Amino acid sequence: MTGNLRVLVIGAGYIAGHVGRRLTELGHTATLSSRRRPVTPESRGLDWLPVDMGERRSVHALVELARPDTLVVAHGPSDITWCETNPERAAAVHRGGATYLAEALEGRRALLVSTDNVFPGRKDSCAESEPTEPANAYGRAKLAAEETLLATGNALALRVSLVYGWDRAGLRPNFFTSCALKLRRAEPVAVPHDHWNSPVLVDDVAAWTAALLASDHRGIVHLGGPRRLSRVAWARHIAEGYGVDPGLVSPAPRQSTGYACRPRNACLHSERAAGIPELEDLAPTDVLKASIDLIATGEDPP
Repeated sequence: MTGNLRVLVIGAGYIAGHVGRRLTELGHTATLSSRRRPVTPESRGLDWLPVDMGERRSVHALVELARPDTLVVAHGPSDITWCETNPERAAAVHRGGATYLAEALEGRRALLVSTDNVFPGRKDSCAESEPTEPANAYGRAKLAAEETLLATGNALALRVSLVYGWDRAGLRPNFFTSCALKLRRAEPVAVPHDHWNSPVLVDDVAAWTAALLASDHRGIVHLGGPRRLSRVAWARHIAEGYGVDPGLVSPAPRQSTGYACRPRNACLHSERAAGIPELEDLAPTDVLKASIDLIATGEDPP
């Protein structure tokens, strides 16, 4: 699939905005779609159309109006704790929305941005061939969406590990942003010592999404960063980047924090990526280097 593509990006949050921006930079025409008009800096200048992913009529009307060549599915809800409390509502939007999209695609290609929460977290890291066993309601909803879209025969699910980068405008700033905002002011933070991730920079998510969308690859691909580390180790590294005492970061059991319903190990690696030519020059960035670069380049808030 080459040339200028009309891409409908379902979602208007952090990942969707970056994906839309990347596609635009590559010469494609990206339109975001969500219940509410986007407010993130990345979405500025991008077209937008309203949709309610929990309503069949709304989804079908959107696809008919937008007439895209291909779609990226990156909508919420993505608040894992909220989904755990509201599993039926989460499933209605993710599984239901995927069902309505599958009905409306009419052969169009779709790429779903999915999650590492489809695994239980018993292994240090999971590849594409690892059997799924969702850790929580969010993982169950996303896995159902994967299965629905993959059944169309022209879809790819890109499972990503914990996504980070500056997210000053988000309703729920990501872990890097939350820690950086506090530690730059020398404020203490408490984070789990028993929760491990392979964090991936949002720019890498956008780059892989655009590359895979324009390819003919189907099925499942994993995107995790090259380093597995605990949230405590990451937060202390951020503290060091600001020149403040790493002791400001206090370890806490995962079960006592807002991360209680996350898998102990939320890490991904890929068995497929090395064999995909479109990803050849898109090696994921190391989280320790990227964290220092984000601080040093002056992109932190005033």
